[in-house]
Amino acid sequence: MYNEATVVRAVMEEARKTFPKVVCVDDGSSDDSAAEARAAGAVVVQHPVNLGQGAALRTGLDYALQDPRADYFVTFDSDGQHRVEDALTMVTMLDGGDLDVVVGSRFLDDRTKLSPLKRLVLRAGVVFERMSSGVQLTDAHNGLRAFNRHAAESIVILQNRMAHASEIVAEIGRNRLRWAEAPVHVLYTDYSRSKGQSVWNSINILSDLFLK
Repeated sequence: MYNEATVVRAVMEEARKTFPKVVCVDDGSSDDSAAEARAAGAVVVQHPVNLGQGAALRTGLDYALQDPRADYFVTFDSDGQHRVEDALTMVTMLDGGDLDVVVGSRFLDDRTKLSPLKRLVLRAGVVFERMSSGVQLTDAHNGLRAFNRHAAESIVILQNRMAHASEIVAEIGRNRLRWAEAPVHVLYTDYSRSKGQSVWNSINILSDLFLK
């Protein structure tokens, strides 16, 4: 989370109804994000400065992997865009025993409403990732992912910022992890749009593809 104090408590409270063990990585927020997440019952791990989403995911996974009882790990945005029921479906798929990774996809149904620009950029990202990694995903830059312990320990994330998404896809291929996609509904709320997230993420993904 990065400066999500206005929404993170509600997001964590909802998540903890299904997943009581939640680790929130505060990526150098300057607001009360950490206090709000703790008030919702989440464990908070803090970066002293803003390092980026890739670094936050690696920190969260490393912290959660210290619990020997943890079998599955979900990456989940703190701004309210992801749905807990989708995360639960993905963990249930892992629990079947034949998969290491489940990646959410906005393109397996028509519930997620995307701007034409973002749809175009995401489609371009899919083509690029298929060519570079050999992993035939339909949505290469979806932040909702679920891993079993083997995958969470195997995937190396060195890219701190947006390039981590491409890195994760490449690691799935490099480690020959068994993967599947699950249809998810990403909610682009008034809150996320007010932060300019959709447009900036499109620009960041383009930078990821051509400058990584």
